[in-house]
Amino acid sequence: MDHLDKQILSALQNDFPLSERPYEVIAAKVGADVDEVFRRVQLLVGEGAIRRLGASLDSRKLGYSSTLAAVRVQESQIDVASQVISDYPEVTHSYLRDNEFNIWFTLIATDTGAIAGILEAIRLKLGLGPDDVLNLPVQKLFKLDARFKAAD
Repeated sequence: MDHLDKQILSALQNDFPLSERPYEVIAAKVGADVDEVFRRVQLLVGEGAIRRLGASLDSRKLGYSSTLAAVRVQESQIDVASQVISDYPEVTHSYLRDNEFNIWFTLIATDTGAIAGILEAIRLKLGLGPDDVLNLPVQKLFKLDARFKAAD
């Protein structure tokens, strides 16, 4: 990763332009050709240096509810359960954990009733008991603003 890659990463992470042509704005900011900036971003994605490129919205300020949820499934059921869970567009992240509750996921929906309905639908599709699904809504929000700086 060279100096230009680091400048591009910084621009993407700290000051992504709200523009019809954001890569042109970033290219001008870092003093590079827009095609070169785009090519490098694609390489950084391919290499795993960039895992996600997108907006991060505060669902609460948009009037939505969210929760952390988990299910307890048999190891042989993990692939099926993962697919059932990820089929819901309201699921934003899911993680496999080495725990009694082995699939954890975040869910954002219009309200707590919608969340409860989705969790119940998941439970029924997977043939789980009521105690096999956890709904862990936020009690107190701690928001970390992690920004990364490439070492020189």
